[in-house]
Amino acid sequence: MEFNAPATENLFDRAKLVGKSTPRIDGPLKVSGAAPYAAERHDVVTGQAYGWIVGAAIAKGRIRSMELGDARRAPGVIAIVAATEHEPVGTSPYNHAPLFGGRDIAHYHQAIAVVVAETFEQARAAASLIRTQYDAADGVHDLARVKSAAKIGTGFSGESMKDTLGDFDGAFGGAAVKIDATYTTPDEAHAMMEPFATIAAWEGDKLTVWTSNQMINWGKRALASILGIEADNVRVDSPYVGGGFGGKLFIRADAVMAALGAKAAKRPVKIAMQRPLMFNNSTHRPATIQRVRLGAGSDGRITAIAHECWSANITGEDGEHGTLQTPKLYTGANRLTASYVSQIDLPEGNAMRAPGEAPGHMALEVAMDELAEQAGIDPVELRILNDAHGVVPGDPETKISDRHLARCLKEGAERFGWSERKAQPGQARNGRWLTGMGVAAGYRAGPTAKSAARVSLSADGKLKVETDMTDIGTGSYTIIAQTAAETMGLPLDSVTVELGDSNFPVSSGSGGQWGAASSTAGVYAACVNLRRMIGEKLGFDGDAADFQGGRATLDGQGWQITEAGALSADGEMTYGDFKSDYDVGTYAAHFAEVRVDAFTGEVHITRMLAVCDAGRILNPLSARSQVIGGMVMAAGATLMEDLHVDKRFGFFANHDLAGYEVPVHADIPHQECIFLDTLDPIVSPMKAKGVGELGICGPNAAVANAVYNATGVRVREYPITVDKYLDRLPALA
Repeated sequence: MEFNAPATENLFDRAKLVGKSTPRIDGPLKVSGAAPYAAERHDVVTGQAYGWIVGAAIAKGRIRSMELGDARRAPGVIAIVAATEHEPVGTSPYNHAPLFGGRDIAHYHQAIAVVVAETFEQARAAASLIRTQYDAADGVHDLARVKSAAKIGTGFSGESMKDTLGDFDGAFGGAAVKIDATYTTPDEAHAMMEPFATIAAWEGDKLTVWTSNQMINWGKRALASILGIEADNVRVDSPYVGGGFGGKLFIRADAVMAALGAKAAKRPVKIAMQRPLMFNNSTHRPATIQRVRLGAGSDGRITAIAHECWSANITGEDGEHGTLQTPKLYTGANRLTASYVSQIDLPEGNAMRAPGEAPGHMALEVAMDELAEQAGIDPVELRILNDAHGVVPGDPETKISDRHLARCLKEGAERFGWSERKAQPGQARNGRWLTGMGVAAGYRAGPTAKSAARVSLSADGKLKVETDMTDIGTGSYTIIAQTAAETMGLPLDSVTVELGDSNFPVSSGSGGQWGAASSTAGVYAACVNLRRMIGEKLGFDGDAADFQGGRATLDGQGWQITEAGALSADGEMTYGDFKSDYDVGTYAAHFAEVRVDAFTGEVHITRMLAVCDAGRILNPLSARSQVIGGMVMAAGATLMEDLHVDKRFGFFANHDLAGYEVPVHADIPHQECIFLDTLDPIVSPMKAKGVGELGICGPNAAVANAVYNATGVRVREYPITVDKYLDRLPALA
């Protein structure tokens, strides 16, 4: 099925299940421990041995030798696959750094061996006996040092990441009010609760991996490419994922080393990557240096806007494009946006929740607050004044599909009590606490991708949905069940959903905020085909009939759908060219309130609010969870998260959850999320856009702006830790 024109009124506009808050159908399994994650799938194959990955102890260079004898003689050892005895594996379009690169070392903790033993403890003990000698090479591990060598980056589709419009220099030079500020964000880790984990088993030349992965088809193709085998000989199975945040979009070393270990041991091998390796062995969000220049008239209307972002990656490609939101948010006839990328000798940088936009908002939306202060205009009013309408500000040839940012800001300000905010920073006190409020706008693209599913109706009226879509804690099981039940006119408990198996039809997968809108549209397409098959069997028009309560009715006649017998239908949703005329985005207004200890500088977030414009919300209950989870992650980026680079030896020093601090919901006493009652007919038949990444786009800046409002101290180097402002706090009374 091709979506080739804007959606008109359809069954989802009269929905009984879609759009209603529904507890996650996988929830009882999760809280009871009955949902098996990758390392817990003890029953999928017998005879599982245990693997332990050995990581490189240098950041760049070459392995001179590996002494493996003691490890091979250790109790319980079955096999060892070592870089000095094995050719480097292949590459894939989804990985920048080698996952097992032979003697050549590209980054610290790159996998150089896997030890397979009868028990986990035996594998770990034997691995400690391997003695490796290196010829280390010099590398550069500091973004500031490689910034001058940066080149213009390329986007996901190969497009240049530099755009100009009008005469920025002339307009900025003549502006009545100007901001020219530089902001830095550090390297950040996904730090998901479930480690990278895989069980691998060979049957002849066919490989099955039970793993933790967000994008099943990408993983299948990548693993085949890396191992040099046919993709048809690879099965990837991942029904439950314990957090990914983009870190599990791509096959990682656990899957590769488990497959190699299983082949060497001639039996299935299980690997759960040890926590210290996860920070340097896998991917991270790269650090950025961002310069924002804003010029406006004395009335606050922006006339010039420039945002430049520098980042670096191990290949010198695919950096953190912090300017992605800037062409979309605010008007201004004269513009410059550019993202530059350098090569750096650190572990691979790759997608982390809302890549580009999450750190990009931390610069742009703080600069907007600085502009508001310079112009003497309320920060909410400044954003509304410069809100875009009709067409994309940085691309006047592209129409905006549906946008209600100003409404988000107005309703959020009223709900949050913005009128109580003190415009003069550092003036509000409650005992020993300095208090303040901050606001930020948020933008995140609302893309869709083709997605397929299979639906099967049994003779007793039960419906089964199969698709390789994943559930990474986002509620995919539930929204897919809601969609199928709604379309087929069945109760929710008559629908069973099976996910995450590459033997199922290929879905969009989970990532980029495209998963919910895309996968449900694919399920809808399959259900439409099933409705048509039922109609053909029973002699009515399946497109025109009304399906409710297990019956189909049309023109006064009715049929039990089970009269058609057991049927199965595949379906795929694709998208027509008309969508290229539109920018489909999601929008939010984020508000934060903080209190700062006047003596110690300690920051507490007391409350946060997000007002979101994201089309139809398929399941408000799980959507809210996604948004407030994003808000918590954003708070972490603002106040505490920072991978500390050892610039001498090229690794992240705080590579565990003791040294890398992440926030939890308990750190923020009150979070609220409001969804506008909007629909976007351009996005899909569901009229629903994703919302999971919108929750992290903007609240980081809202917190930073609240800290400034409380203290009068502007910190532009994230995270905002006490050492950066304690000596500048207002004098104690």
